[in-house]
Amino acid sequence: MTTDAPKGQLVLVRHGQTEWSRSGQHTGLTDLPLLPEGEDDARALRGVLTRFDIGRSFASPLARARRTAELAGLRPDIDDDLLEWDYGAYEGRTTEEISQSLGRPWTVFEDGVVPGETPGETVEEVAARASRILDRIAGDLEQRDVVLVGHGQALRVLASVYLRQAPRFGAQIMLDAGCVSVLGHHHGVPCIRAWNVPADGLG
Repeated sequence: MTTDAPKGQLVLVRHGQTEWSRSGQHTGLTDLPLLPEGEDDARALRGVLTRFDIGRSFASPLARARRTAELAGLRPDIDDDLLEWDYGAYEGRTTEEISQSLGRPWTVFEDGVVPGETPGETVEEVAARASRILDRIAGDLEQRDVVLVGHGQALRVLASVYLRQAPRFGAQIMLDAGCVSVLGHHHGVPCIRAWNVPADGLG
């Protein structure tokens, strides 16, 4: 087993609640604001994040992520690679609506998307963005914790890449609005330290 694992932990924060995250509509590049309860979620993260030795933080350029970071007390660098999955023609639609239109069950991880007003992305393209982020922060994680504030699906893919799993493994790890997850190492092996924990649930 390798013993030179990074000392820092990777802290993943999904943005607070929006109108579409509450309704289950796929929200890729649509720039929705936080709901009042989403802002409350974000403020509640402030106390949680003080428990970490944060060296750097990064956020998606979309308003819901940037506002979450701000209310959580962070001053993040903005990273376009933290954008949510581009859902193409499925933007703004629920899984149930898409399944009905196709006449069969649909999931984004297994079936992907089709082009619409935006071209859409494959899970492999989302994973490639995640890999670029992880490469950029590798040096920071050598010594201190790093926080990434982003979006549900993209962060699930990023966690899969960090854990050295196939990108579609992300389908098996839910990530709710306003929740925190922590990735680290155990005996040199990437691991989940905490997952999908609300701000009041991290002891």
